[in-house]
Amino acid sequence: MTVGRPASGPAEGAPPAPPAAAAEVFGAALPAAERYVARLATDGVTRGLIGPREVSRLWERHVLNSAAVSEAVPADARVVDVGSGAGLPGIPLGLARPDIALTLVEPMARRVEFLEETVAELAADARQPWRVIRGRAEDRSVVSSAGRVDVVTARAVAPLPRLVSWCRGLLRPGAQLVALVGSRAVEQLPALLPELRAAGMENIEARAVGSSLGDAATTVVVMTRGHR
Repeated sequence: MTVGRPASGPAEGAPPAPPAAAAEVFGAALPAAERYVARLATDGVTRGLIGPREVSRLWERHVLNSAAVSEAVPADARVVDVGSGAGLPGIPLGLARPDIALTLVEPMARRVEFLEETVAELAADARQPWRVIRGRAEDRSVVSSAGRVDVVTARAVAPLPRLVSWCRGLLRPGAQLVALVGSRAVEQLPALLPELRAAGMENIEARAVGSSLGDAATTVVVMTRGHR
């Protein structure tokens, strides 16, 4: 969803300056995060991955909002970001958490091209490898290529039951699904619990993340694949 840009925002296509919170979130990787925001504001817009009216709020609405997911991801996790699109939440998560091994999964060729170029530029800032796989989460080839997974992340990809069904092959017993969701999905969660549990998911909870980030604070739904 796109919205009108405030009259005092940056010039069209110009990347906004990082807010103070960005240095705290990204630390030494802040220059890489700034390069990523610049790519989103330019190539991301021209390739149709980001709406032009989103440029002024790239940091709060997209990048810091995605990095907040790191609070729900354990140390040294092998993370697969499904339906990655422009790299959200995966790339901000990887920059904020250089300890994770990151795989971005995306089916659309033009998005994959953008992701591959971005990873080639930014992944040197991570201690663990980053990869891009073209395909859908439910594809056998993706499951095979992804290998062992600790955490699957997603941002506005699909309703939770459908997302679980798509990611089931990736979610081996003990693996977590961390879905960045809106307020409506949180409201619907109690009614969805029986369906999610029937699909083998356990320890299902909505968790507030990024409370110190102001407008970038968000909510994730976290659940674990059970052993049945």
